[in-house]
Amino acid sequence: MKIVLFGATGDVGTATLHEALKRGHSVTAIARNIHKLADVPDSVARESVDVLAKPDRVAELMASHDVTISALRPISGSESLLVEMSRVLLDAARKTKAPIYLTGGAATLKLADESGHTVLTAPDFLPDAVRPIAEACAQQDALFDRYEDVQWTCLRPPAMLIEGPLTGHYARGTDTLIPDHDGVARISYADFGYAMVDLVEAGNGGQQRLTVGYQNQAEAA
Repeated sequence: MKIVLFGATGDVGTATLHEALKRGHSVTAIARNIHKLADVPDSVARESVDVLAKPDRVAELMASHDVTISALRPISGSESLLVEMSRVLLDAARKTKAPIYLTGGAATLKLADESGHTVLTAPDFLPDAVRPIAEACAQQDALFDRYEDVQWTCLRPPAMLIEGPLTGHYARGTDTLIPDHDGVARISYADFGYAMVDLVEAGNGGQQRLTVGYQNQAEAA
């Protein structure tokens, strides 16, 4: 497939890019700073695009590719821009009729303790430092309901996205954190990117909120 990848230089974007290339897909990598794309393989097309400043270019890129993946994350202090960037992408997907897969956040996922709390509402669950991006992710999540005519899929990471090896093994869920053997919901960037490309290749339609995580992985090892 021809994939256009927004946010290609972040941790999730880099992992997703490498996985898509390993599987033989053609990727156009998009970043606001073109210099951050200097180290991507020569086979990758690359372009500098400010999503908020150039919504028409976003739509053009999406129209010329089979599928769009977004791994966009705003810099610290500008977390609220996540909603606006997601809106630009979803508007473009509506215009082009192209399927889009977006990286969400864990904020709206329920805890696995049956308390009814989410990551965002559970007392003392989130450190203050990550609350701004969690709140932005919750607002992003609410945005999807306005796009019933768009083939969107939101893949939400677990509570912890970590550095680690690619294993190719993970569990998939919908609205609840997937705990590992010790009760902590986690996955490596590499396996999150792997899971994202799995979804793209499966092509199971849109309007899905999903999550992934390791389940009993360390215990089994």
